[in-house]
Amino acid sequence: MANTLTPSALDGKRLVVIGGTGGIGLSAVKAFVAAGACVIAVGLERDETTSVARDLGKAVRFMHADATQPETAPKSIEECISSCGGLDGLYHVAGGSGRRWGDGPLHQISNDGWRLTLELNLTSVFYSNRAAVRHFLAQKSTGTILNLTSVLAFAPSVHHFATHSYAAAKSAIIGLTKSCASLYAPDGVRFNALAPGLVQSSMAQRAANDPRIMAFVKTKQPLDGGRIGQPSDLDDAAIFFMSDASRFTTGQVLAVDGGWSVTEGQLPA
Repeated sequence: MANTLTPSALDGKRLVVIGGTGGIGLSAVKAFVAAGACVIAVGLERDETTSVARDLGKAVRFMHADATQPETAPKSIEECISSCGGLDGLYHVAGGSGRRWGDGPLHQISNDGWRLTLELNLTSVFYSNRAAVRHFLAQKSTGTILNLTSVLAFAPSVHHFATHSYAAAKSAIIGLTKSCASLYAPDGVRFNALAPGLVQSSMAQRAANDPRIMAFVKTKQPLDGGRIGQPSDLDDAAIFFMSDASRFTTGQVLAVDGGWSVTEGQLPA
């Protein structure tokens, strides 16, 4: 799906996307470049990035690095300054399921499941947001920080999506985003968040391959015929928050969820 906002909405913007080498993040990188931005995309995936880099040319540079390491975000910002001439915004997408470590319902969560899920989904956000706001304050410049949370932070679904470490991390991202928005508003640094529903990605394969879950999702996300979301469904919202169109907006959480947060969903008989 093409960007439906002004084609030049991000002209001249210098952006970092943490988690920008796959899924929602890579879709955003492509959309940002199409809207005129210079982008540093950071992540662990390699398969798609070679062809994307060839197609997009000098407007994007990929860094293969781990968002849970504290040095990754500062290095990506340094690269943005070097390659793009500065930093105007950071979009944090990196995160994922902790089921493989033992996340699940509270009474079943392992110690590693709790620790590693929060490290991936919350500590990584702390590292990237801290690095970006330190840069903006040091440069005495305005900027925008956009975080990816989840509808599971405020609209739980107990039958198929009970991963409480993940929900806790995504809820904490909202708290971090709003409290930072309040503190740094006088400095002209904006913090906002996107909260997707179920979106097609490597993380969503468990659900996408289960006919029972997909029958539920059809009624839980009823917009557009009832379907799983696509990464591109979030692109226009991300462009809005990274652009000057949102210059008077901070501390907001926008659900891009196909109706998830306002519908019950019907469990198959």
